[in-house]
Amino acid sequence: MTRAIVLDIEGTTSPTDAVRTDLYGYTAAHLPAWLAENADGTAVSVITATRELAGEPHASTDRVADILRGWLESDVKAEPLKTAQGAICAQGFRAGALHGRFFDDVAPALNAWHADGFALFVYSSGSVRNQRDWFTYADAGDLSDLITDHFDLVSAGPKREPTSYTSISARIAVPPPEILFLSDHPDELDAAVTAGWTVVGVHRPGEPNPARPPHLWVSSFADIELD
Repeated sequence: MTRAIVLDIEGTTSPTDAVRTDLYGYTAAHLPAWLAENADGTAVSVITATRELAGEPHASTDRVADILRGWLESDVKAEPLKTAQGAICAQGFRAGALHGRFFDDVAPALNAWHADGFALFVYSSGSVRNQRDWFTYADAGDLSDLITDHFDLVSAGPKREPTSYTSISARIAVPPPEILFLSDHPDELDAAVTAGWTVVGVHRPGEPNPARPPHLWVSSFADIELD
């Protein structure tokens, strides 16, 4: 019996282009100014961690911005990049420049599942801060009250590692077989299955990740049958 549903964002609840173009684009455009303005405060940990990961201990602020934008373009899941993106995009959401974009079937399904008593969670490579804003400032209206909790690479671990799913199961206090994971990425589904979770792949027209056996795949949340 399913008690909890864990949702991926990119390609699952929301178009990949919405994340890559909106969030990534906004982050890239505002990185240099944000680093310069916060070099003695919020950005200190980002600058230090970027220098360390890049092996450039004396990199200037401008060079750090170039490194971070390079990681952004290559979709590197680096913690300092996610921290910077969370802070920068938080400003964009509150200024009305950014909104969470969702597939049309998502909000109705989330509302129905929440009303039926299923606990809803989000597990995405984007920072928890960005995740919360994505649901709060959604183009379909505020969806944040539907989500019990959020997990990212820092709080749970890499999405292709079974141990990450084991950690989430322990954190939400729900046995693995009673958790349903929805994602567009076959490797993530494989890792969740290894951890004992139930999974359904979500492959939507135009999205980049192809469906792959042996998982069940749907093209819409409306096609998901819950026990």
